[in-house]
Amino acid sequence: MIRDLWDSLPLWSQDLMTLLACLLPLLAVALWLLRGFAPWPLVRALLVRFRWTNLLFIALIAVSVGMGIGLIAQERGLRQGSARAADKFDLIVAAPGSEMTVLLASVFLQPSDVALLDGAAFDRIARTESVEIAAPLAYGDSYQGAPVVGTIADFVTYLAEDRIEGRLWRAHGEAVVGARAPLGVGDSFTPAHGHGAGAEEGAHDHSTFTVVGRMAPTGTPWDRAILVPVEAVWEVHGLSNGHAPEGAAAHDHDAHDGHDDHGAEPLGPPFDPDYFPGTPAVVVKARALWANYALRDAFTETGRSMAFFPGTVLTQLYAVMGDVRQAMSLLLVVTQVLVAASVLTGLIILGRLFRRQIAMLRALGAPRRFVMAVVWSQASALLIAGTLLGLLVGLGATALLSQILSARTDMLIRASLGWDELRLAAMFLSATSVLSLLPALSVLRAPISEGLRS
Repeated sequence: MIRDLWDSLPLWSQDLMTLLACLLPLLAVALWLLRGFAPWPLVRALLVRFRWTNLLFIALIAVSVGMGIGLIAQERGLRQGSARAADKFDLIVAAPGSEMTVLLASVFLQPSDVALLDGAAFDRIARTESVEIAAPLAYGDSYQGAPVVGTIADFVTYLAEDRIEGRLWRAHGEAVVGARAPLGVGDSFTPAHGHGAGAEEGAHDHSTFTVVGRMAPTGTPWDRAILVPVEAVWEVHGLSNGHAPEGAAAHDHDAHDGHDDHGAEPLGPPFDPDYFPGTPAVVVKARALWANYALRDAFTETGRSMAFFPGTVLTQLYAVMGDVRQAMSLLLVVTQVLVAASVLTGLIILGRLFRRQIAMLRALGAPRRFVMAVVWSQASALLIAGTLLGLLVGLGATALLSQILSARTDMLIRASLGWDELRLAAMFLSATSVLSLLPALSVLRAPISEGLRS
């Protein structure tokens, strides 16, 4: 009955109620101590009297809370960013091997050595009736750190959602670049063989490409990619361009007859299986979403090819990230406990600074609960201020870390504070507020005469 009622509530109300439940210990202690008392003038005086020391404690709490929730928020941001990067990759077909390796190479453009699918396998994929786009990928070259990827024009259009400044390529020597690639429309470049420090400059001096288009930002690693016709990549490496020589001659004849203004070289599908050099991966877009499952089964052949959903592989990666999140959360809890212990030790020391004022209150006959209310309220005020300031620090830390990770991963990461981070801050506040009763009790244990002499 209660479970059904809880499940029927909107998500935001469930999150709000769990947040209030985290704050319940703080509220219970406040109601018990402050009932019938108004210690606020004394608390305000203590805060002002020792303002610099109080500000130091607030800063310590704020930095601890802010950095902790900022780190936790990044895990969710990484999940969202990686899911966005794989959004256009419904199904990938590759030679048998590691799905994770192919995923990193095809979706996230990480340099990898993988086996190649042959022409017969690609031809079968491309000729399947329910396949709308079968895009071969060819990678291995780079320019100023940006990966050079060979593919077909239909895939570029699909990836950019028709948002291209300039135009698509019409010849082997033309390229379309991502929004963050180190090239602009009209620039020319010669690719290097390989990636990173091991890239061989000058290995392809015989090949020059001219940029004719730039894609709109996608928020994925493909924003740094340089896309060229797949035939050009094969030719640069001394391979067949995927088309039979007689096909090229026919294409040349059509061009002279005025039927084709895209140059004499054949460009794009269909490819001849006998002259297909191989591809490390084929990105498949089905005509209907439901067809992807049938295509996955059809293109998964033992010893010949494997087909997988990038989302499924990412789910496995998220499981690992979930373990990392748990480890980070445990580390954060340990850190917060150490910070709480430091804060409580500091509050005890801070209580010694105004023990004369507390002793005077006790000498004047103030009830013990009132004295505890004053000390606890002063400590809780510091904790509440530090936690609230910590949320602001967390926002800043989250934005800064998102920028750093976006630059390092080439993914658009937009991490933000959510209910999980708010609950974490609320639990820290409640736990430390309850533990703040200890400094209040330590003040009451000190003899009044000793406090007055100090």
